[in-house]
Amino acid sequence: MKSLFVVTVTPAKCCRLHFDVRDSLQDLVVVKCNYLREIVFILQSQSNSFHVSQAERRKADLLKQAHSLTEEPPVVLLLHTLSDNEGDWSILPLLPYISYSFGKNSSWIVFLEEETNVKMTKLAQVLAKFDKNKEWFLGKPLHDEESTIIHHYAFAENPSVFKYPDFAAAWALSIPLVVRDEPLKSDFTIDLKHEVALYIWDNGNGPHLTAVPELCTEPEDSSQPLNHCATTLSSKPPLCGEPVNTEDIFVAVKTCRKFHSERVPVIKKTWEKDALFLEYYSDHADPSIPTINIGVPNTERGHCGKTFAILQRFLSSSVPNTKWLIVVDDDTLISIPRLQVLLSCYNPSEPVCLGERYGYGLSQGGYSYITGGGGMVFSREAVVRLLDSGCKCYSNDAPDDMVLGMCLNALGLPVTHSPLFHQARPEDYARDFLAHQVPISFHKHWNIDPVAVFNKWLKDDLVAKASDGLDKSAKTEL
Repeated sequence: MKSLFVVTVTPAKCCRLHFDVRDSLQDLVVVKCNYLREIVFILQSQSNSFHVSQAERRKADLLKQAHSLTEEPPVVLLLHTLSDNEGDWSILPLLPYISYSFGKNSSWIVFLEEETNVKMTKLAQVLAKFDKNKEWFLGKPLHDEESTIIHHYAFAENPSVFKYPDFAAAWALSIPLVVRDEPLKSDFTIDLKHEVALYIWDNGNGPHLTAVPELCTEPEDSSQPLNHCATTLSSKPPLCGEPVNTEDIFVAVKTCRKFHSERVPVIKKTWEKDALFLEYYSDHADPSIPTINIGVPNTERGHCGKTFAILQRFLSSSVPNTKWLIVVDDDTLISIPRLQVLLSCYNPSEPVCLGERYGYGLSQGGYSYITGGGGMVFSREAVVRLLDSGCKCYSNDAPDDMVLGMCLNALGLPVTHSPLFHQARPEDYARDFLAHQVPISFHKHWNIDPVAVFNKWLKDDLVAKASDGLDKSAKTEL
C-alpha cells in the first residue's frame, strides 16, 4: 500500500512524491518539485549496440519515474554520446564539459551503470540530506584488503584506509566538486573507480568518499528487505538468447616452452575441457600437449608478434571457421560456459572487441585497449578489419594489447568493457565488488593455488541452468 504526498509549488504545477508507508516518517524528506531538475544523471554507457539498448532502457525507466513525479524531469545523459572521444568512459577528462554545461543550473551529477536500478524518489531524499553548496563525493565504499598492483600498491601500509566507489551502486558528485579544476595525474587508466577517488582526494586536499548506505548493490529481487535502498542491481546477467555454441568459439592460448610443464597442466585440469576448438601457441612444438610453433620467437614481454600471428591464423583455413576468437595467456583462468552466456548479447557480424578495458593517455587523445591477461574477445569481423587495415607490430616484443588498442582507435572501432574479466587474481579486488559478480576470468598464478581458485570462482555451478543447452561434446584437438 502506498501513501501519496502532493506538494503544491504553483497553481499550475505540482510534484507528486510517493512514499512507502513502511518508511519512518522522521526519515522522509519533503523534496521540492524542482529538486529533480537539479540532478543530472549520467549513464556510463558504451557504443556497442547491445550496451546502447541497455542504456536506452535504463534512461527510459528514469524518465518514466520522473514523469510520474514532476512535469519537469531531470537531465539524463548517455556517456558515450557526449563527444566523439572514445576515451570519454574515463569520465575525468569530461569534468570541464560537465562543469560548463551544468554548473550553473544543477546541484548533483549522479553516475550509474546500465544494470543499476534507481528509485528516483528515494535517491532525491538521500541527496537532499547533503548541503549542495559544499563539496561532496558520495557512494558505496570499497576498499583493498591488501595493497595490489592494479592500484599501483597505493596506501601500501594500510590500503583499507582509502575508500573508492562501487560504480554499480551509483555515485554522485556535488557541483562545487565538479567545477574544481585539477590536472590529471596518470597516463594509465586501469581501475577507473579507484582513480576517480584518488583524483578527487587530491593528496588530502579534496574530500574522501562519503558512504551512503542507501546506495546498494543487492539484487532487486533479494529476499532481504530493501526499503532503505535508493539503488539496486538487476538480478541476473542478461541472457539475450541461447548461449553461443562452442562450435562458434575458437580459443588461442599463448604459451612458451618454459611454461609447458608449469602452466599448461593447470588449464588441462580446469577449463580446457569446455572449449571445443582450442590451440596452444608456443615457440616450441610439443606433440604431447600439443603445442604449435607459430614461428615467432618467445619474448620476455609484449608478445605482439605472437598475437598478430594468431589473428592471421584465425582467418586462415588452418583452423575452423568460427564467429569468435578468444586470446588468453597460459596463466589465465576462464569460464567458457559463462563466456558463452555473455556472448549471446553481442552480434558477431559487428566488430566486437570485448574484455577488461584499460586506457592510455585518455586526457590527451590517447586510446583504450583490452588488457590481455583477462582474455581478449574478438568477433571475426573485428579481426578482418584489424588485419585489412595493415596494422602491425613495431616489434615482436611490443605490448600486444596496447598495439591492438592503437589500431582499433585509428580505425574508430570501440573497445567494449566487461567488469567480469579480470587482469589480476581474486584477492586483488575488493570483496564487495566481486560479491555481486558472476566473474568470467582471472589472471596470474602468483602465490595462489590456481586450480583451487578456478574451482571457487569460475566453476560452472552458477550458470548451470543457463548452460543446460550447451554442447557437451568433448574438445576437438586441432
